[in-house]
Amino acid sequence: MTNPPREQASTPAAPGVLMLDVMGTQLSAQEELLLASPVVGGVILFARNYESPDQVQRLNAAIRACNPQILIAVDQEGGRVQRLIEGYTKLPAMGVFASRWPHAPQRSEAMATQLGWLMAAEMISAGFDFSFAPVLDIDIGLSKVIGNRAFGGDAAQVAVLANAFMKGMHEAGMATTGKHFPGHGSVSADSHLELPVDGRSMDEIRRVDLAAFVACRDALDAVMPAHVIYPQVDPDCAGFSRYWLQDILRGEMGFDGVIFSDDLVMAGAAAVGDIQARVDAALAAGCDMVLVCNDRPMALAAKAHLEAQGVAPNPRLVRMQHRKMWQREELMRSERWIQARAIAAQLLESRGD
Repeated sequence: MTNPPREQASTPAAPGVLMLDVMGTQLSAQEELLLASPVVGGVILFARNYESPDQVQRLNAAIRACNPQILIAVDQEGGRVQRLIEGYTKLPAMGVFASRWPHAPQRSEAMATQLGWLMAAEMISAGFDFSFAPVLDIDIGLSKVIGNRAFGGDAAQVAVLANAFMKGMHEAGMATTGKHFPGHGSVSADSHLELPVDGRSMDEIRRVDLAAFVACRDALDAVMPAHVIYPQVDPDCAGFSRYWLQDILRGEMGFDGVIFSDDLVMAGAAAVGDIQARVDAALAAGCDMVLVCNDRPMALAAKAHLEAQGVAPNPRLVRMQHRKMWQREELMRSERWIQARAIAAQLLESRGD
């Protein structure tokens, strides 16, 4: 048996409220200056930032050298949303459990826990704090952008499996992020490209979608709202809505964790105005950190705007730092890693992915 992962020794200073991206597999001189700003508190990496396990560890170390309290994130859900593949475990889409759950619920839960642990331990070993996972949306066969990213088409099933997955994440030392609140599964439009409108009543949203978030509340460290408008409930897009974030999420649900905006560059956010207006609206609604990705001019404008306003670092964001340390070589010799990899391979084979 290998030594257990080391717990973090101290609590870092609070990160700034802006999360952005970097262009390549190493930092440019401009990016080093950009990341050192006190308003920058996070970086998200994409597939273009990855070449190998050694390279991504060096990149993440360089990012931390610019800004020790920075949070480093990635989208490593599994299936078609997995940024690091070569050198790390290929994970199935969580929809793999949709057909398994009715016949083997306990086995499905156990597998989901192992996958959550595997993903989290591997990403921490690569130098990340957290992955934006899991998806709590309900797949009713309408939203292609969600589809098999969801654990299934029923809120009760999704909640059980997502809680199991988050249990594994927590065991590995990673904070969890449920998305996309209050539910993205009942719109066909892709919010990356346009602003989806969900015309259902609050009663139906509660029954079909919101129930999963309520049932997962105690395991959630963070929530990411959807770039979706629910006009029967509130005229504002959920990520800019005080009703959804303050009245429902904070008030009714009693959620005290982190709220991340979805990417403010996405077309679903454009109706609010320019990037300065989007940043202001998201923070005013209750977001703790705003994401501005894949558009450097917008990121620079957001940074300058936040600096001019003197927006302070947010202590709540400290909760998203990884809580354990995993060395890659030790991890790959551990019994649990070997067992979890076998489960991932079995699930992939059963789906033909």
